[in-house]
Amino acid sequence: MKAIVCERYGPPDTMSLRDIHQPMPQRKEVLVRIHAATVTTGDCEIRRFNIPFLFWIPLRLIMGITRPRPGIFGQEYAGRVETVGSDVQGFKKGDAVFGPTTMRLGAYAEFICLPEFYLTPFNPDRMTFEQAATIPTGGINGLHLIHKANIHHGDKVLINGAGGSIGTYALQFAKLLGAEISCVDKGPKLEMLLALGADKVIDYTKEDFTKNGEQYDVIVDIAGESSYSRCIKMLKRKGRYVLGNPSVTGMFRAIWTSWVTDKKVFFQLAKYTQSSRIYIRDQIETGTIVPFIDKRFTLEQVPEAHRYVDTGLKRGNVTIIVVPTHKV
Repeated sequence: MKAIVCERYGPPDTMSLRDIHQPMPQRKEVLVRIHAATVTTGDCEIRRFNIPFLFWIPLRLIMGITRPRPGIFGQEYAGRVETVGSDVQGFKKGDAVFGPTTMRLGAYAEFICLPEFYLTPFNPDRMTFEQAATIPTGGINGLHLIHKANIHHGDKVLINGAGGSIGTYALQFAKLLGAEISCVDKGPKLEMLLALGADKVIDYTKEDFTKNGEQYDVIVDIAGESSYSRCIKMLKRKGRYVLGNPSVTGMFRAIWTSWVTDKKVFFQLAKYTQSSRIYIRDQIETGTIVPFIDKRFTLEQVPEAHRYVDTGLKRGNVTIIVVPTHKV
């Protein structure tokens, strides 16, 4: 099969298209022919190994000390079941499925083998393969952050770093709960955010939102680059601050703030549950949530897609088309 293989940690040109051995499913595994995958900011951080210090050593031991193994990146995918292991009961050849690749990664390829409990079925007549591929990372994390925020109808919410895959989902989930939402990002992302339901947008290149005197019930900080102390001061009484990209220092400060003040700070990692994937799937299939897709690339263009995401200009999701639509 064809796959994009990364020879070493570093820039996008460390990746190239190769012919490698096609995997075969074990007893409880499913072989999926991938139709679509994505490139997230997290994928680029893994490629560069730009990882927070707290996770640097354990992830390097898991992924490879001197070079990534097996060297095929990609955290999320959608495709069709090609064949199943002897003990698989829930899927059959031809089923449309999506899911996370977990720490195995491997979505930049024509096929992938995964345990069946990581797969979620969907109806390709109601949701495209591209849309389904955006759920396991952007969708799950966006939903998780909004759940942690415990948003109520009428709450005044600010989402910092709203223009990416996680933020565009978080915005729409918060809107479903009846929140008044301000989104912080830059440039052409602002028009997209207004179209997705933002009540107000702030260009961080022109205005420091932490100094505008506004007060919020909830701040969801996906970017993780703003002043912690000023963000805390922006919260109303019993306000909630959700750290989507916390530093080690930020985690310690979060515990202290939650202990000694009436404000709560959260930083827990998302759980990639089947129930969450099904919920998001249903919202997309009914048209309640719309994944925003910025650019599309082919499998051989994955290095180019990574270069684009590295610019920081990505709006919503960037997808990789492994099987063209007319062949789906």
